[in-house]
Amino acid sequence: MTIKPFTVTIIFLLVVYRPGYAQDQQQATWNHKQFAVALTYDDGLNVHLDKVIPVLDSLGFKATFYIPCNSPSLTNRLAEWKALADHGHELGNHSIFHPCAGKSKGRAWVRPAYDLDHYTLSQMIDEIRLANTFLRAIDGRTKRTFAYTCGDMAIGDSSFVDSLKNDFVAARGVTAGMNLANRTDLRDIRSYTVDGQSAEVLIALVDRAKKEHALLVFLFHGVGGEHPINIALKEHNKLMRYLKQNEPEAWIAPLADIAAYMSRFKQKSVEKQGFPGRE
Repeated sequence: MTIKPFTVTIIFLLVVYRPGYAQDQQQATWNHKQFAVALTYDDGLNVHLDKVIPVLDSLGFKATFYIPCNSPSLTNRLAEWKALADHGHELGNHSIFHPCAGKSKGRAWVRPAYDLDHYTLSQMIDEIRLANTFLRAIDGRTKRTFAYTCGDMAIGDSSFVDSLKNDFVAARGVTAGMNLANRTDLRDIRSYTVDGQSAEVLIALVDRAKKEHALLVFLFHGVGGEHPINIALKEHNKLMRYLKQNEPEAWIAPLADIAAYMSRFKQKSVEKQGFPGRE
């Protein structure tokens, strides 16, 4: 039987473009590991210095700390935050004043001065870029990630996502989900907010990331207190010990390092396939 050239072309396209690039994803490696985990901690809290860093350092883990520049902890313990960065942790951009949309999102706790409903688009962009300058003065780094405050990505109907695409390696959102190496929008990396869950629930996410060869991003606030969104220190540390057990297969690193890897991976995939990458 003779196979016509047109039929061969169709078969080729079906193989290359089958949904999700399943073959690429299953064979994807994360810095020679099966999956990746980013530990991210928001809002620059004292508990991050007092309770989290000792645990991470004892296990050899590096994490990302998203710090608003008006954080009282940053003001009062600047030398400790600088030392944290000097030891390989990432100081992520979380703006200067942590503005969030207030009334429009039903958040009565948002202070009027820091309500995104009262911001202009240029005001928000300027604030984020100024925070980058401030953080660079602390750690000397020019590449870092950003975390959307309260997950807000727009002023009213005007998104500021594209305006910041050249300012950061990537940006972390708050939508729950796993991140595949070749299918993730680096301007909105998915994450799992940790708020009162048991270690067992979080460990199940680790196992899922391993099975799916994905990047898992944990979004912590309080650890053992200091924030309404909180996880018990005991549960947090139990999760950390489980990650240590899985370290031979898990790449645990600051989100900036992982995102830079993902960017290179996607580019290599495009070059290998000879077709535009898809997100």
